[in-house]
Amino acid sequence: MGNCGMTFAPVKDGDAEFLAKAMEAVEDIPAPSILEGMPWTWTTHGDFLRWLDSAPKGMNYGGFVGHGAVRYWAMGDRSLDAGADPTDDELAVMVDLVDEAMRSGAVGFSTSRTGRHVTRDGRNVPGTWAVERELVALSSVLRAHGRGVLGCAPRFDGEGPGTDRAQSEVAIMAEMSRAAGRPFTFNLTNVLSAPNQWREVLDFVSEANATGANLRPQTTSRSIGVIFSLAHHTPFGHLPGWNVLEGKSLEERVALLRDPAVRAQLIAGGDGPAGIGGTREFFVMLPERGARYDCNPDESLAAYAERAGTTAVEAYLDLIDQSNGAVTLNWPILNQDFPAISEMLTDPRMMLGLADSGAHVGQILDASQPTFFLSYWIRERGLMSIGEGVHQLTGRPAALFGFGDRGLLREGAAADVNVFDLDALALPLPSFEHDFPAGAGRFVQRSEGYGWTLVNGEVFMENGEHAGALAGRPLLSS
Repeated sequence: MGNCGMTFAPVKDGDAEFLAKAMEAVEDIPAPSILEGMPWTWTTHGDFLRWLDSAPKGMNYGGFVGHGAVRYWAMGDRSLDAGADPTDDELAVMVDLVDEAMRSGAVGFSTSRTGRHVTRDGRNVPGTWAVERELVALSSVLRAHGRGVLGCAPRFDGEGPGTDRAQSEVAIMAEMSRAAGRPFTFNLTNVLSAPNQWREVLDFVSEANATGANLRPQTTSRSIGVIFSLAHHTPFGHLPGWNVLEGKSLEERVALLRDPAVRAQLIAGGDGPAGIGGTREFFVMLPERGARYDCNPDESLAAYAERAGTTAVEAYLDLIDQSNGAVTLNWPILNQDFPAISEMLTDPRMMLGLADSGAHVGQILDASQPTFFLSYWIRERGLMSIGEGVHQLTGRPAALFGFGDRGLLREGAAADVNVFDLDALALPLPSFEHDFPAGAGRFVQRSEGYGWTLVNGEVFMENGEHAGALAGRPLLSS
């Protein structure tokens, strides 16, 4: 928890709404769900961890303390302003807050530097424009504790070409790592607009690590993409007539789109023949084939339209009719180059991670990335042995965060175990479920091929169903 500088603690009385709305704006988690779904009885990060310990949990959780909450506590609304640096007293308050979090067991400190993370009023989240003085001071807290990891959403990843910017971002992250004497992890993907940038960044990482830094970039096992489903939203919602779907259930939407008059109106309002409007970038996933994420050009919506001799809108309507509304579209925005992913996954400087499993809940669903990694890269492509693949998912991240008793199968280690059949691993299509507090919705995706999941020695899941145990607990750095 707590990536990208976004956390719910520390928090002053009256500030919960700001943190909830900032999380909603950045991570697409509805603020009413956040405010109603938790008691907000804590103040410090340690208080939050103690509440988390008391709450029922199926899984173990570790959490960063986030720059956003820390800076907002110390500086208030001014913390969001570009060019607003903390006074000496404000910086001292921030240092004390991070120190309290580390003493309480936070796994580290995270921040956001990307221009993409903005609040509803258009300002960047607190910490985005922090300068070296502030970043180094907060990072140095980890040195005093001799543990923890630094994390960051950097300014270059996916924000267009810019070798100088990438180099300067790596330089500041390296300075923070050296100040902390601790590992620093950040997201790194391939970007179509700058196809060689990830290699340049890795070169900068090697140079920085040769001078005492410990930078550990992480990437995904597949593309990062936005999901479109008739149950939630479609890529054509901006076109004339599609507002007819608003406020309707999935069944009602399917019935409407089968109405000849409605169908004719939507086709007439379409945006041209196949391929126009970026439909080559939307990939079709159907129930009978399961969820595929390999960006096969033959599976693009444009390709379906070309084979049928129709527009993309008409092809989409046909797929809705044929699948009874279940067709899902995946729109990759990062890591679309699979040969590049293959190189990154086998590069010893890289970590496997960067999967938004609980964020962007109405847009992105990365919780299934481990299953995709095992089924696609290990079973289908043979990128590495099954043992090496499992180690990428377990032992390596556990070691990075200092959890020496986890991520390995050995006597005396924590019994967090997945028992699975590699040949049976499969991913059904995502579904959109309204199971959040306050009735909010989110994308959910199950997986197949797992017999048992044990958490702290107790059976949590059996053949895809909850077995009753809720043995998860906070993982504290120590």
